[in-house]
Amino acid sequence: MIARLFSGLLLLVCTAPAFAQGSQQSPSQPSTEEKPPTFEEQVVVSASRSEQVLVNAPAAVTIIGSTTLQNSPGSNMGDLLRTVPGLNVTQVSARDVNFTTRGATSTLATSQLALVDGRSIYLDFFGMVMWDLVPTNLGEIKRIEVVRGPASAVWGANAMTGVVNVITKTPRELAMAGGTSVTIGAGAFSRNVTGSSQNSGSLFYVNGSQAQAVDDRWSYKLSAGYFTQDPLPRPAGNLPNAFNTPYPAFANTGTSQPKFDARVDYDLGGGSGGRLVFAGGVAGTEGIIHSGVGPFDIDNDSRMTYFTSRYEKGARRIAFFANLLDGNAINLLARGPTGERLPLVFDTKTFDVEASDVRVIGTRHAITFGGNYRHNTFDISLAAGGDDRNEGGAYIQDEIFLDEHFRWVVGGRVDKFSSIDDAVFSPRTTFMIKPDAAQTFRISFNRAFRAPSFINNNINTTILNQVDLRAAHPLLADFVFPIRAVGNESLKPETLTAFELGYAGVVRNLNLSASVYWNNTENGIFFTPNVFYSSTNLPPTWPGVLPGFILTGLAQLNPPVLLPAQYTYLNFGEVRDKGVELGVDTALNRFVNVFANYSYQWKPVVRDLPAGTSIADVNWPASNRFNAGFDFSYSRYLGNLSVNFTDEAYWQDVLDVRYAGSTDSFTLVNAAFGVRWLNNRLTTSIKMTNLGNQEVQQHVFGDIMKRQVVGEVRVGF
Repeated sequence: MIARLFSGLLLLVCTAPAFAQGSQQSPSQPSTEEKPPTFEEQVVVSASRSEQVLVNAPAAVTIIGSTTLQNSPGSNMGDLLRTVPGLNVTQVSARDVNFTTRGATSTLATSQLALVDGRSIYLDFFGMVMWDLVPTNLGEIKRIEVVRGPASAVWGANAMTGVVNVITKTPRELAMAGGTSVTIGAGAFSRNVTGSSQNSGSLFYVNGSQAQAVDDRWSYKLSAGYFTQDPLPRPAGNLPNAFNTPYPAFANTGTSQPKFDARVDYDLGGGSGGRLVFAGGVAGTEGIIHSGVGPFDIDNDSRMTYFTSRYEKGARRIAFFANLLDGNAINLLARGPTGERLPLVFDTKTFDVEASDVRVIGTRHAITFGGNYRHNTFDISLAAGGDDRNEGGAYIQDEIFLDEHFRWVVGGRVDKFSSIDDAVFSPRTTFMIKPDAAQTFRISFNRAFRAPSFINNNINTTILNQVDLRAAHPLLADFVFPIRAVGNESLKPETLTAFELGYAGVVRNLNLSASVYWNNTENGIFFTPNVFYSSTNLPPTWPGVLPGFILTGLAQLNPPVLLPAQYTYLNFGEVRDKGVELGVDTALNRFVNVFANYSYQWKPVVRDLPAGTSIADVNWPASNRFNAGFDFSYSRYLGNLSVNFTDEAYWQDVLDVRYAGSTDSFTLVNAAFGVRWLNNRLTTSIKMTNLGNQEVQQHVFGDIMKRQVVGEVRVGF
């Protein structure tokens, strides 16, 4: 391959101590609770789109609470979610982070749905999430719920491997905690790596919010923030593969991310308990995003603007949102037919309306149901001829209470896309055995899907590729030839069928969990060559003095050297993943919480791939991942310490086979320590990641992370 474009009622929960702290006091207050909530005490909404006790959710869910978020040593979503079992995190630049649950991730992770208060931030035109465009300050996040496993049965398309739902605090909750807060942080990180020496890089961030409950009906919040970071160091020398390909030289960049958002709540009177919410904001970004054709440098005027309104009353929800994404970027390696660097200009708009509710029938049935309709408009320079897209779906789920020890959840969702010929059905069923309220055993079946992205269906561009063929003839040194990239409007959706066995429960104050899963992905969408240059189809740049049969000779080598003339997206193959997740956490006392979890993922098994491809054309996740640590809050002092081990992994999703290779295993030791002052209104902290200063490369083509130290001041009024 020479080029690869944009690829387009039981809970099994494994919580760190911080994951179990969703209801703890904010870090500006001393801890007075005897212990954090256990599985049967925590509440989630993402597993079934309705509020339910965590231990009874029909999916594996991890909760990350506000205490963890505010005290995390890290500076991005990847650092926050890295200790979630089964979630593979890949950071490839100062701004670019990707997640995939229970499978290999990539530079463009396409199968993980991301939400903010239920509003999708998944970018349908590329089929990915740009996490730096989430318009929320960490201090305003109530919790993050991570659904580990398929969730299309309620969330629809693109929740194929899981869901990350960021749930924010209401204006009234922020007002009760003080109303006004300011956080300022500044730090530095090492950029002295093997084969290259650079001065240390710096980062800076500032966040502020103001919230007020005007009266018993009206409340509001305003927040703004800014984050900036110098570029991370690029690796030097050659890639660790059989080709020993030199890392391409390009001007790496850092990132700047301004954000602003506002929200107004109106609590309905008359004892109805309902609420109207109006919110909007804008988030900007700049920096590197790595892709199949190499790095794109996103310009600093790129931004996402959003608006949402919703009515909530108990489990009933009626909502509307609009996401407006506008920006441009330029590729730092790939060039178009004119020799200029490949541009990317995008202007997309998403409009969505949805409704959901829960009805209890008798004493044995809890029915959850709902649906949505979405309209997308696309104006993408790489796919100028594509049409707008409409999609809609509806779901229903019944939680059947057979008796006090047995429950059965069964449901499904039907989705129809204007870009897909047939409707897609996503079923779900979970059978639960509950020896008591704090113990749950589960067996579950799910089917989920990812819809082809707009780029998958409609890309239409030409890029120039360069390859060294001097072994065939001196005139072919650094030979440049064009490759056509075209979309495929006949693509089927990717589908994932999953089985899972699990346990979650509390035994002698220990929160325990275990899970075994089997995932089978079919109709994978691959970007693959379908036309090759040959002696009868010579590249337009072929030197006229050379005979065309040289190409025939190159094709007969072992391995063969083939020059693709055209790439397109095709459905083919079957990828089977399986794994195990184990976890434990507990409160040693009311001051200290400890946790540990372990994930093992077997090497993927591939079947029915086309001739000329193999498992080397599929990313492999890290086999072993281990996380452990503790946090504490005592008197004026607070802090945490965590260790993360990630095994080696294999990558092949940037440029061509010459750039495929493995990353080494790495261990991250992260820590934070803080002191409260002025009657807990002021908190000063020092936050450190990668204390061992190890050269950590999370993708074979990505940047390198070394030790980072940040000082932070948080003030509440």
